[in-house]
Amino acid sequence: MRTRHPHRWATSLVIATMAGAASGCGGDGPEPAAGPPVRPAADTRPPSADERAAEQAALTAYAGYLDASREASRAGDPRHPALARFLADPLLTRVRVVIDEARRHGAVRTGTLRSDPTVTSVNLNAAPPTVDIQDCLDTTGYRLVYAKDKRLVPGSGGGRHLATATATRYPDGRWLITAGAAHQDQPC
Repeated sequence: MRTRHPHRWATSLVIATMAGAASGCGGDGPEPAAGPPVRPAADTRPPSADERAAEQAALTAYAGYLDASREASRAGDPRHPALARFLADPLLTRVRVVIDEARRHGAVRTGTLRSDPTVTSVNLNAAPPTVDIQDCLDTTGYRLVYAKDKRLVPGSGGGRHLATATATRYPDGRWLITAGAAHQDQPC
């Protein structure tokens, strides 16, 4: 399906989906967490057992988020059940809107998204606790294509760029990705 402005919606989709569809880490960057960090970036002491557990849980949620986003984007399904297992609002809604917009334009994601995330801060004193993640996303093999004929959507090329995300611990103990941004102007 063609639109009058394929570049506009393709660019929006790429930016709004943390890697051109890591599906949904886009828009505004993560909101700053309240309270002082438990372990500031300049702190050289080893992380506590609670901090290590939080880091691991956040990275697991982030990997699940990327996988769920790829599945949902590939299927063109904004209500894919895996999304809600790893994402929470406001990011969940943003991801669903982006996937739905691509679907309405007849586009889906194909290929491979490469990720190399690291934890940049852990704030267990925040209400709720948060973990910030930085990633170098490689979207060179991850393409937005028209579902009907697999042609590349104009303006949706990939590359390597910085991405950030915030994981938040919910009262039930789950860590969910709640915010994120693709920084396509910052190669890595």
